[in-house]
Amino acid sequence: MNHFIKKNKNYVTVIALGLIVSGFTVGAIGQEKLQQIAFILTTILAGIPIAYKAIQSLRMKTFSIELLVTIAVIGALIIQEYTESAVVTFLFLFGDYLEARTLAKTRSALKALLEMAPEEAVVLRNHMSVTIPVDEVEIGDQVIIYAGGKVPVDGRITSGQATLNEAAVTGESVPAQKKISDKVFCGTIVDNGYIEVIAEKVGDNTTFARIIELVEEAQESKSKTEKYLNKFSNYYTPTVVILALVVLVLTRDLHIAITFLVIACPGALVIGAPVSNVAGIGNGAKNGVLVKGGEVMDKFAKVDTVVFDKTGTLTKGKPEVTDIKTFGIFTENELLKLVAQAETISEHHLGQTIVKEAKARNLELTRDIADGEIIKGNGIRAKVGGNSLIIGNRNFMDSENITLSKNITDYALSREKTGNTAIFAAIDGQIGGIISIADQIRDDARKALTEMKKNGIKKMVMLTGDNRHTAQLVATQLGLDEFHAELLPENKVEFVKILKNSGHVVAMAGDGINDAPAIATADIGLAMGKGGTDISMETADVVLMADKLMQFSHAYSLSKATIRNMKQNTLFAVATVVFLLIGVLFGSVHLASGMFIHEASVLLVILNAMRLIKFNNQSPITKS
Repeated sequence: MNHFIKKNKNYVTVIALGLIVSGFTVGAIGQEKLQQIAFILTTILAGIPIAYKAIQSLRMKTFSIELLVTIAVIGALIIQEYTESAVVTFLFLFGDYLEARTLAKTRSALKALLEMAPEEAVVLRNHMSVTIPVDEVEIGDQVIIYAGGKVPVDGRITSGQATLNEAAVTGESVPAQKKISDKVFCGTIVDNGYIEVIAEKVGDNTTFARIIELVEEAQESKSKTEKYLNKFSNYYTPTVVILALVVLVLTRDLHIAITFLVIACPGALVIGAPVSNVAGIGNGAKNGVLVKGGEVMDKFAKVDTVVFDKTGTLTKGKPEVTDIKTFGIFTENELLKLVAQAETISEHHLGQTIVKEAKARNLELTRDIADGEIIKGNGIRAKVGGNSLIIGNRNFMDSENITLSKNITDYALSREKTGNTAIFAAIDGQIGGIISIADQIRDDARKALTEMKKNGIKKMVMLTGDNRHTAQLVATQLGLDEFHAELLPENKVEFVKILKNSGHVVAMAGDGINDAPAIATADIGLAMGKGGTDISMETADVVLMADKLMQFSHAYSLSKATIRNMKQNTLFAVATVVFLLIGVLFGSVHLASGMFIHEASVLLVILNAMRLIKFNNQSPITKS
């Protein structure tokens, strides 16, 4: 029954409109009986979907708007106000139709994402290229994508090069150049070129599929305002019924009491918050920012303190080896090879940088590693080719009782003062050398941080495991309020807790496994999606898919604009109801005209929310 009504509601609305027009037409030529029949038929036809929904709500022990309208329409029929009962039921259905259409537009970002999903893939099977449904692609398949084609998997390029449009994943409109070994994502489009990709993630596990899932879940989730309004409506509806009875007793006028029931419907109040929420989250998705729900948006708008990790967050996350200094019997390449082999077990940026440098020098790396152990926030212990290696920062050397001569510490200090990270490598208990690594500050970091300050962030702090000198250099260049260096993951968590306990609403931005605990501890956790790890993306409340800090600034401004939009809608809805109820009591607002104004108010709050779809950092909607 429910499916049948939903499927045919639009047809019912059109037929009801036809009957109303017919009723007024025959009435104009003096056929009052035919007019009454037309209006009664309209009331019954249009009233069935409304009454059915009211009964469903009662079964679930909730008091809906439809219940108020149903009671009012039955009352109108009793007092033989057929014109008004017909107009009210039609306007309610028509308003419902317009709401559905307008809400569909607010979900346009999700719809656009769904349309970007590839349906087929060209793969190599038995040395032949075959086209198969994307659901049949398996991990390890060699996938071919020609110019104009959509990438159907997450993977790495094994052959060819191309320019890819990654807007569906990152929100970034500028095409990206891709070559062998570069990562590509499902849902992106090859603008020109040709690539072959080894599938690493397929189906529902791809980044693109996860984006769609996250946006769907987020748009369905409720903000605190929505949850409050839902509870409010459960008390509001029976209260209105009681007040209508009071009005009836005081005025002895059933018509006024029925009008009071209809006018008191809190339609704009109920729809105002969810539509703002959906539009705001949709805007984020379109711009490569995944906000995981209404409550996240609500809390994000209250953030006054931002904590940043350094590597991969404030810096580009593409560090390079700048110098290798040896202190023992090993040559530069011999030291690099040993350290790189040990670092193959690490996912840390710095470790992977060392591996990358070894491969660039064509050093052959084997899996001859024994007793490999990652010490989070410190380094690695491992046995490589019969040698015992301890690789990491200065504190790790101290904890492992590795002696550092003045010559070694002076060299490390000189590298750190120029913005390098010094990686100490001890071989068989003696320092064998230091590998210097440097990273560049993100191009958009200063602009993004300045905008966030303007929009209400009062305090910006950097927490890093890196050395104090490099941290100070980055903090000074970016104008940060505080920085704390040489921290372990647990130290970052403790610092976030201290900030929260002192009354700050804290957002933490990071991109690595080490950052996941602090991201989870903060009021709002942000992860750099494109270059970040799966665990930080899962832990975070907000994911920045293009790895750009300007997306952070956009997300923060968007959250404020969304909550402000919600408040505007709520205030407007309450003011409309109050205005109409006063009009009813003074006899200046009648049933049909009141219903018309009520539906108009619903559409106005939706149109106000739709402004969020086109929101950007410079949009006037951000102004109070």
